[in-house]
This record gives sequence, C-alpha cells and structure tokens, in this order.
Amino acid sequence: MTELLLATTNPGKQAEFRRLLAGLGWPVLDPGQLGLALDIVEPHRSYARNAADKAAAYCRASGRPTLADDSGIEVAALKWGPGTRTARFGGARVTDKAGYLLERMRGVADRRARMVCWLALAVPDATRGEPHIELFSGVMSGTVASAKRGSGGFGYDPVFELPSGMTAAELPDAEKDRLSHRGQAVTAATPRLRGLLEEG
Repeated sequence: MTELLLATTNPGKQAEFRRLLAGLGWPVLDPGQLGLALDIVEPHRSYARNAADKAAAYCRASGRPTLADDSGIEVAALKWGPGTRTARFGGARVTDKAGYLLERMRGVADRRARMVCWLALAVPDATRGEPHIELFSGVMSGTVASAKRGSGGFGYDPVFELPSGMTAAELPDAEKDRLSHRGQAVTAATPRLRGLLEEG
C-alpha cells in the first residue's frame, strides 16, 4: 500500500492531521521519516498556491501522494490579516505569535476573526511528468479572545474563540477536529483520498 506523505515539519499539524486521517486506512508519513528536509518558500498571497507548491515539491522528492496545507488566521480589525503571513506575524523576533496578536488587539472592539485552511493533494503523474494537484478548503469563524485559554492545540488556538465561548485550545480533540478549518478541509478531501487508496 502506498504511503501518504504529510508535507509539514510542524509537530502540532502532524498530530492533528494524523488524527484527521486515522480512519482512512492510509499509512501516513512525515518528512523526517523519509529523511526529507526541503526548504519551501511560501511567497504567495494565496493559501492555495502556497499549499500547491509545497505539496508538489514534496511529491516530486518522495514519489508519494502528498498532502500540504497553508493555513492562517484572519482578523477583521487587521484588515483581515495576517492571512498567508500568519507564521511570520510580527517578524522573526516574535516567538509568541498568539500573545503578539492579543497585544495588537488590546482595546479593539471588533474582534471578528476566522481560521482558513487550503489543503493541496499532489499525486504523482508519470504521463504528465508533474504531480497532479487537487485543492480543498475549510473556514472556522469566531473571534479573538481577550486572553489565552486552554492547554490543547497549538499556534493561535488559545486565543481563537468559537461562538460557543470556548477557545480552540479548550475543545476536546474530537470536537476541534469536527469544527476546525483543517478538519473541514480534510472532510472535503476524504472522498478523493478514499478513491485514491482504492486505485492503488
């Protein structure tokens, strides 16, 4: 059975994607297990293009079907940024991105926000000589919390508050996976992933 490669070195994303994909029957690998260390630039203002570039690069390097995502938080008061620059928000010196966002939002009344994920599936294509790319997406709407809450999740989860009043970091894994932007994107991709598994 062909393995599915997760094109991310982020431990939080790896754990989340492994949970989301657990029921499909794919053996799931990460780049470290294959000795891959690619330096992928994500220069685009489009989540989809960044995800597609990353998935294609890892697919070429591994010869395996590959999933890659580009995700971000978008905040109304920041002109719906930082978006595709979420991981670089505040610059390299800022290590606590969630805390930095709270500082930027101090005293701001409009706290509307959303989490966005674009997921790219790259499949080797010997005929074309280049991977075939398919795209899927998900959006989770909420607000920026007034303080960090919760010990689960990673990244901006402790400051992203859902309509229920809980932050993403306070949700049980199963509930977060059902509601999250990445969970929605994987759900959208699931029929294609099942079909691909049956083909190979």
